Amino acid sequence: MSKALTYIKSKLDQRADAGSLRALKPENDLIDFCSNDYLGFARSAELKELIKKETATQHSLNGSTGSRLISGNLKYTEALERHIAVFHNAGASLLFNSGYDANVGLFSSLPQKGDTIIHDELIHASIIDGARLSLANRYSFKHNDLESLEAKLKAAKGNCYVVVESVYSMDGDEPPLQQIVKLTTKYDANLIVDEAHAIGLYPNGLLCHLGLQDKVFARVVTFGKALGVHGAVVLGSDLLRNYLINFARSFIYTTAASFHQVATIKMAYELLNRSEATVQLLKANIALFKKHIYAPTLIESNSAIQCIILGDNNKAKAVATHLQNAGFDVRAIMSPTVAIGAERIRICLHAFNTPDEIIKLTSAINTLII
Repeated sequence: MSKALTYIKSKLDQRADAGSLRALKPENDLIDFCSNDYLGFARSAELKELIKKETATQHSLNGSTGSRLISGNLKYTEALERHIAVFHNAGASLLFNSGYDANVGLFSSLPQKGDTIIHDELIHASIIDGARLSLANRYSFKHNDLESLEAKLKAAKGNCYVVVESVYSMDGDEPPLQQIVKLTTKYDANLIVDEAHAIGLYPNGLLCHLGLQDKVFARVVTFGKALGVHGAVVLGSDLLRNYLINFARSFIYTTAASFHQVATIKMAYELLNRSEATVQLLKANIALFKKHIYAPTLIESNSAIQCIILGDNNKAKAVATHLQNAGFDVRAIMSPTVAIGAERIRICLHAFNTPDEIIKLTSAINTLII
């Protein structure tokens, strides 16, 4: 075995010994309590029909044939970007092929040497990866801790960018956004908010729900969760949009999304615009779950993401396996995805989950954990 393969095997063996070796799993017929399909759009027959009708009316290529700066740009795409900006009360927007691409492109190109990035310690990995590619100083602050954030702001140099999520992907909680806005304003810092997991519960995003959209420098919205399709958008000013077109490498040097992908995004927004009843169903299901769950280590969350800390990879896997055997698709979240000691099961609630399914799930969890 070569040195390279020996190294690869040793790293995989370390993961296996720690009980954290990852493996791909095919789809299953279990009751979905793990996907990010909060509003059920990914499985929506109505959305499929909207997409079918929209694509049938357009004469388009199968692929985009190149990057948007060469042959892959469409008037259709630019019109959609203007529509999305209006929907989210933003000055402009720019589509990216995925949420990962959006965050890597934004954070690798915007902060420069001598600037400062300050992010919540539980921020998305794609934001951390983008920040690492920049030459800026990077600091984390304790999760949702305003004193920790202010201490970092006092030491910041150059242009300062503060980064939070509006709903955290692994805890499901929300940051104190109004207080964070006050702090970033006080220290002349630029606030960037990742809204990936807020869309759905808050159709326009939590910033719009709170009326804070004009207080932030940029927002990132992804389409692969509540919108049930694929891609992402950076919301901000016209200046920011033009800057990213010129400097964001994950935008410049990649083949553009196909017409079909862009059309699915447009139709998902059309469906979202008339889904108030579905949003209310999701809220009711969240309330029902919280009413019936009695796990003492449940993280406080009002979102569709509900997590129970188990503190050990093997225990988290055992509980998840037991629930899967009972018919519920619940997954273990293990270190290093979360910190050692914070291993958990992560439950995602959806508008399509029935009250009976939720009550049976909480009963199974309560029996296991209490």
